[in-house]
Amino acid sequence: MQKNIGKCRLKSKIYYDNMGLKRVIKSHSKILIADDDTMVRSTVSKILEMFGHCVETAADGREVVDIVDDSFDVIILDINMPEMDGFETIHELNKLGHNIPVLFLTGAGSMDYAVKAINLGAYDFLTKPIDDLDIFNVKIRRAIEKRMYVLQERRYKEALEDDIQEKAEQLEVQNKLLVSYSNSLENATVQLMSSLQNAMEEKDYYTAGHTMRVTEYAVMLGNVLGLEGQDLVVLRRAAQFHDIGKLVIDLSCIQKPGKLSAEEWALIQKHPSVGANIIEPLGFMDREQFIIRHHHERMDGKGYPDGLLGNQLDDLTKILIVVDSYDAMTSRRNYRRNLSMEEAISELYSCAGTQFDPVIVEKFARSITEFTPTDSVFSQEYLEKYI
Repeated sequence: MQKNIGKCRLKSKIYYDNMGLKRVIKSHSKILIADDDTMVRSTVSKILEMFGHCVETAADGREVVDIVDDSFDVIILDINMPEMDGFETIHELNKLGHNIPVLFLTGAGSMDYAVKAINLGAYDFLTKPIDDLDIFNVKIRRAIEKRMYVLQERRYKEALEDDIQEKAEQLEVQNKLLVSYSNSLENATVQLMSSLQNAMEEKDYYTAGHTMRVTEYAVMLGNVLGLEGQDLVVLRRAAQFHDIGKLVIDLSCIQKPGKLSAEEWALIQKHPSVGANIIEPLGFMDREQFIIRHHHERMDGKGYPDGLLGNQLDDLTKILIVVDSYDAMTSRRNYRRNLSMEEAISELYSCAGTQFDPVIVEKFARSITEFTPTDSVFSQEYLEKYI
């Protein structure tokens, strides 16, 4: 183990809050990095020290488990390490119960990694090489803030054990903190999966930007239809991840010219159910899971994967069916030209009642001609305003 303390010495100051609880604030955060590459450890350490953090390093996961204690604020793990990889390491860290946020540092990004990391409790991903220091610093600071919440919650619990009746007010504060913390975890999970999806989507010239456009259309139409609160949140998330199943299915056949074979078409039809299965472990996205699974159904029951009829689909699913089809029609493919807005709207009208809900089509057709994106549905300002 190496300690990169240098002139950065851990100091703390103590004060008492308005409830009489002792608070300890560290002037520098302590971060543990594990990577079997000496150059990576050295580079990341220097970057963290540049931002004022104290750093200790380890060459593998076993060393991390041996030295970790409650003094650390953040742990950064490489995924691919000998003897004990990143996933095995976080599994052992979970057993220790320190509840220190873990960020995976890796150059290998895949949906399988993301799902596995989320299920194991990872906080976020850091890609190497580190190209954007501002984003890197933001992710580290957010992880440190999460650690502060965890420690604050722990102190509240200890205080409540001393005198339950005297600390009744603190219980209410704790509950609010837990709700806020849970919401933060949900948002972090969504942002993580969205980042991976967007990065992989951009590799395909023909689908680049599809998710963002579909999400913006869906939110626009949801507002027109008077959706608000949780319904709008669910619609936005479902649109954001409606094609997430494509990330674990080889859909290279989409890019070939000409018609698809029966086998290729059957493979494409799997992506809604695969996407729903990816979302299922998250727990807090049950409604989104239904929409994602059924966004290729039809009003006449001739869609896939389950052949549901229109009266078996909710309005949010019907919205996504329309806006997804519209963007597909107006996006260029190597085997056909893209339709103009007028041509696509005409096609929606001609299929209303069989493929699409007529009311949804009418509302969308009236709105899309005047639609101009203002606040991105992926921006922090939008999330703080509407979510």
